[in-house]
Amino acid sequence: MAGRPNIILCLCDQLRAFEVGCYGNKVIRTPALDRLAAEGVRFETAVTNYPVCMAARSVLLSGQYNRTCTGGVANVAYPGRPGEFHMPEYPDFGRPHLKDPTLPELLHAQGYETAAIGKWHIHSWPSDIGFDSYVIPRVHHCHSGQNFTENGGPEFSPAGWSLDFEAARVAQFLDAHRNSTRPFFLYYNLSPPHCPLADVPEEYRTLYAPPTIPIRPNVDLRTPLPNQERWFKIYRYDFRHYSLHLPYANQLPAGYDLRRLIAEYYGAATWMDATLGKMLAVLDEAGLTDNTLLLFTSDHGDNLGSHGLVQKDSPNEEAIRIPLIVRWPARLGRARVVTGQVASLVDLTATVLDLAAIGVPGHVQGNSLAPILRGQKLELPQNRAFLEIHDGIGIRTPRYLYYLRWQKARRIPNETPTFFYDIHADPYQLRNLAATDGRGEAARALHAELLRWHDETPWMKAPDPAAN
Repeated sequence: MAGRPNIILCLCDQLRAFEVGCYGNKVIRTPALDRLAAEGVRFETAVTNYPVCMAARSVLLSGQYNRTCTGGVANVAYPGRPGEFHMPEYPDFGRPHLKDPTLPELLHAQGYETAAIGKWHIHSWPSDIGFDSYVIPRVHHCHSGQNFTENGGPEFSPAGWSLDFEAARVAQFLDAHRNSTRPFFLYYNLSPPHCPLADVPEEYRTLYAPPTIPIRPNVDLRTPLPNQERWFKIYRYDFRHYSLHLPYANQLPAGYDLRRLIAEYYGAATWMDATLGKMLAVLDEAGLTDNTLLLFTSDHGDNLGSHGLVQKDSPNEEAIRIPLIVRWPARLGRARVVTGQVASLVDLTATVLDLAAIGVPGHVQGNSLAPILRGQKLELPQNRAFLEIHDGIGIRTPRYLYYLRWQKARRIPNETPTFFYDIHADPYQLRNLAATDGRGEAARALHAELLRWHDETPWMKAPDPAAN
C-alpha cells in the first residue's frame, strides 16, 4: 500500500455550482471552496446523474447508474398523513439496493479504514456497505435538535448545531490518524445548504441582504411560484412544517419572498463553506494535507425559482449542475480548471480507485477522470453525462442538454425530445429547440447515443420504479 493516499469524499447537499465563488459568483462568500480550487483541479461542468438525494448518493458510492444500483428508486418514503409521504427515520437492514461492492467496500478490501460522518440517506446502514464506523443523523433535515447514532448505538442529541458536532467528530477522526500507517477513507457529508433555511445560525441566515442577491434571468420575480407559500415553508422549516405541522413552522415572516429565500440559501451555503474550512485547517495542522486525496462535490442543485420550479428532480442546469473540485497536492500538481470535459457523480468511484492504484471492477459503470486530473485527455465518447429523472432520461454534453420523457409505459422513452437546449448559446435554457431542431443532425446524434445507453445499461430487477 506504499504511496496510497488518504481519501476524503466530502459531499454537501443541494448546492448548485452557480452559488460558489470560484464558479463565478461575485456575491457569495465561499473562501474554503475557493482555496480548494486554487490548490486543486476544478471541473467547470460537473453534473449529478439523478438530481434527488438518495438516488445521487447511491450513484456516487456504487459507481453505477441509479437504475442499476437501486432499480430506479429515487427516494425511500413511507405513507404518512393522507396525501403525504415522509422519509424513514433510519436505513433498512441488509442490501435492498447496492448489490455490487461499493467504493467503501472496495477500499476496505485494499486495507483502508473506512468511516462515514454526517448525513447518510442511503437505503442500507453504512456497516452493510463497507464502513467500519459511522456517526449519522436521522434522515429528517434539521440543523439543531438533530438525533444521531454512532455505529448503530442508542440515539443521542448533541447540544448546539449539528454541523459543529459533525465537524468536531471529523477533527477527532483526522487527529487520530496523523501518525497512522494505514490509509483512511472518510465519507463526510455536510447537510447545508439543504433546507431548513430558518434553522441556521443567525450570523449566516442574515448575512446577505436580499436586494444584493443576483437573480438568474430564468427567474420571474413578478409571478408567484406554484404553491408558493407551502414551498416557502418547506424551504424554511422542512419536516417541522410538512410532517410535524408545528405552529411556528406554519408561519412565514412578513413580506417573505423569493429573493429573501435565495438570500437565506446563500447564508446556508456560506455556513457550509465555513465548516469545510475547519476540516481543511485540521488537515493542515495534522500534516495530512499533502497526501490526502480530497474530492468535494454536491448531490444535486436547487432550482430556487428558475423556470418557475423549486427544489430539484428536473432536467435543467440549476438542478443538475454541481461543483466538483479534486485536490491531492502530492500527485496532481498545480491548480487547473477543466473546461472541456463533462464530469458526473457516477465517475467518482472509478476515479478514486484509479488514483489510488486500485483496479476498477467491471460492475462500475462510470469512467475514471484520473487521466484528466493528471493532465491527460479522455477519449471523446466519454465526454458526456447521462441523466435519470422520475419522468425520463437525458444526456448532457459540453454543449447540449437533450431530454426524453417516458411514454405511458414506464422505461420506454419517447421518440422525440421534450427538451433540447444549446447551453453554449442559451445557458439559461430560455429557448427549447425540441420543436424546431429536435430532428436535426445534432439532436439525432444525441438521441442515438442516449438510446444506446438506455438499451445497454441494465436495471436492477427489483423494486419497480413505477411504485416509487
